[in-house]
Amino acid sequence: MLTNIMYVTVYVTDQDRALKFYTEGLGLEKHVDYPGPDGRFLAVGVAGSPVKIILWSHAPASGQPVEAGTAPGPLILESDDLWKDFEVLRQRGVTFNEPEPEDYPFGVRIEAVDPDGNRISLRQQRRGNRADG
Repeated sequence: MLTNIMYVTVYVTDQDRALKFYTEGLGLEKHVDYPGPDGRFLAVGVAGSPVKIILWSHAPASGQPVEAGTAPGPLILESDDLWKDFEVLRQRGVTFNEPEPEDYPFGVRIEAVDPDGNRISLRQQRRGNRADG
């Protein structure tokens, strides 16, 4: 039986630049960083979360190079205080698609963009609501 989501993959063109963005910009932690037979295996994640994000420098399975903004997504990260996190991330230089977080039926959201154009959706659920899909 399946028990956990271990990794999700975000395709990047420069792993060092991506690592700096995801750790210094978004505040995630580096969990894995070692050379492997298929290239550098680099993963970050939220402190205490079992799910890790692989920052992979290879093209997706289609064999086509990744173009900014065309990678599958968005990656969705949850916040318990999105307005506060938005201000901290903005001060760190994170770029957002909108000027400020927006209300939506299940909570609050805003999208950031990493250096490769990958969309990162930041969300805060309304208390008492749970999005199941």
